[in-house]
Parts: sequence; structure tokens; C-alpha cells
Amino acid sequence: MTDDRFSVRATRPRRRVLAAVLATAALTLGLAGCVQREDNAESIANETVDVASLRDLTLRVGDQKGGTEALLRASGELEKLPFTVEFSTFTSGPPQIEAATAGKIDFAVTGNTPPIFGAAANAKVKIVTGYANNASGDAILIPGNSPLTSVADLKGKKVAVAKGSSAHGHLLLQLNKAGLTLGPGKDVEPVFLQPADALSAFTSGNVDAWAIWDPYTAIVQLENNPKTLVTAEGVSNGFGFGIAGDEALADPRRNTAVRELAIGIARAANWATANPDAWAEQYSAEVGIDPRAGKVAQGRSLRPAIALDDSVVASEQKLADAFADSGQLQVQVDFASFVDNRYDESLAPLFGTPQS
Repeated sequence: MTDDRFSVRATRPRRRVLAAVLATAALTLGLAGCVQREDNAESIANETVDVASLRDLTLRVGDQKGGTEALLRASGELEKLPFTVEFSTFTSGPPQIEAATAGKIDFAVTGNTPPIFGAAANAKVKIVTGYANNASGDAILIPGNSPLTSVADLKGKKVAVAKGSSAHGHLLLQLNKAGLTLGPGKDVEPVFLQPADALSAFTSGNVDAWAIWDPYTAIVQLENNPKTLVTAEGVSNGFGFGIAGDEALADPRRNTAVRELAIGIARAANWATANPDAWAEQYSAEVGIDPRAGKVAQGRSLRPAIALDDSVVASEQKLADAFADSGQLQVQVDFASFVDNRYDESLAPLFGTPQS
């Protein structure tokens, strides 16, 4: 039986053509259950093997549009990995975490909010890598002819957003800052849609605003001439995270492969920072978008690797608390219990500087 939430392709480097800019997917991550799972309260042993023994291994990696595969391929890091990588494409982070919990993928890079929703759902994952970003690619867009001029004007309006995505977190924080509430029957009504359906709702006038992230932000700004009501810069922490399935971490071979992949991603991010024009050009070609949108998106959405330190955990805990306090989550999340910084020592020489 196939799962239409994502597509799968094995990559011993091979060029692909993106069939559509906005692929649809169902978001089915459940939020029931207690936040503390017994197995997540205990650490998973960090057992590894010799990298040379991984030649027959296939590591399954969740990806999003213009994400991990494009970066690894453009930088040349994909070819250096001593194992095969099978990429599955998702439209947002929550389905990635669900797939990792179900054992369908081993690793994925996602935004700052999906791991919180995953923790609330007792997802069988750990946060194993961190990435910095100034969050300016996360935006709340409004139609070009909209009379709205501030976040406060969203009162009584409908906003399209992917549930559990970084855009969801951004929307919540902006509304909190403006003294507004989010939810059915509250000040602002969320309309939970994945990007393709959200674009349709936005352009047809069925919603008043759209909370979205790059590269979708850049694509829509180029093609649909919206107004940008506000960006997440200075409001959201902008972090990205690498999540790994508990099963993968418990397997010495997959654990080793995830570490090597994380090193490759960090190297690739540093290459992109040092070669912004080359990266933007290759990125646009790889994912099949207008080079102008690609240049804008990658000019503001680079993600250097950072340590999973106390300040990162504390910032995420504040976001998790905001979701619980607003009723968006029905449980309190202990974010630290889902963090495993086993790869920080290996990644430390590659930690980059966030965009200003």
C-alpha cells in the first residue's frame, strides 16, 4: 500500500526534475497521549561502527522542498557519503516526524515547531542536531489589495497555516505579541492547510492571510504579488532541527550513518554560506523554481549547524509553553527530554555563524 504523504527516491547521486512546485500531502500527526514516554525518559546508547562497514547500508532521510538533498548534492557532500541515501519528500515537518516514529525514515531536518508537536504526541524520535536562522523567510502574507496593516488587524480573520509547522509557531507568537488568541471561536481562526491547498485558499480569497515559510514565501512573493504583513525575524527563534528515529539511534550502523550525514549537512551549509550565488543557482535548478525566488529564499534562509545547548533548549521550551498555554496543545511538553546531543562533539568544528 502506498502513502501519498511523501514520495521516495534512492540517491546514489542522480538528478531529478521536480514535478510540481507545491505537492499536496495529508497531515495526520496525532496529538493524544502523555508527553513523557518511558523509553524517551531514558537515553539511547551511542554505539557506533567503523564507517567503512556502511557500504551496503541505505539511510532513509525525510526531506522538504529545497532541503537536505538539494544542499548535499549542490555542495558535493552527497557523493562523499559511504552509503546510499533514500530521500522521501514531505510538504512539512509534522509528517516527517510521524514517518520517523513509524520507522519509515531514519532522519529529517525540520523547523522549530514540528519537534514540539512530536513531543506532545510521544513521537519515537530525538532531536539530534540544531541549525540557526534569522527567521526572515517565515512570513504572514496578505493579498496585495488587503486593507490589513498590522497583526492586530487579523482579529476576526482566517489565516491559512500548516498545523504544527514553523509557520504555526510564528503565527502564534505574533498573535500573542498583539494580545490576540488563536483557535476556533477565538480572535483569529486558523485554517489548517498544507502549502498547495493554502495557496489555493489564499489566491481565491477564502482566507485573509497565510503564514508560510521559504521557499514558498519567496515563490508566492514573486508570482502572486502579496503584501508581507510581518516576518518572524526577532519574534521566532528560527531554529531548525535534525530529528532521528529512536530505532535508528539504537542501531549502531544507522546511528553512525546519521552522524556522518549530519557532518555532511553541516559542511554543505558552510559551503552554501561561502558560495551564496552558486548555491542559489544550483538550488533553483535542483528544485525547479524560478532562480529569482531561489536567490531570495537562500539569501535569507541559510541554516548553519549549532550546538544543542541550554539556550537552544530553553528557547524551544518557551515556544512549547506558548502552545500549551494557548490551548493549541493539550499537554505540557518537556522539550529537554527529547534532545540528544550525541553528535555535537563531532559537529563542533563545523558550527557556523547565524545570519544577522
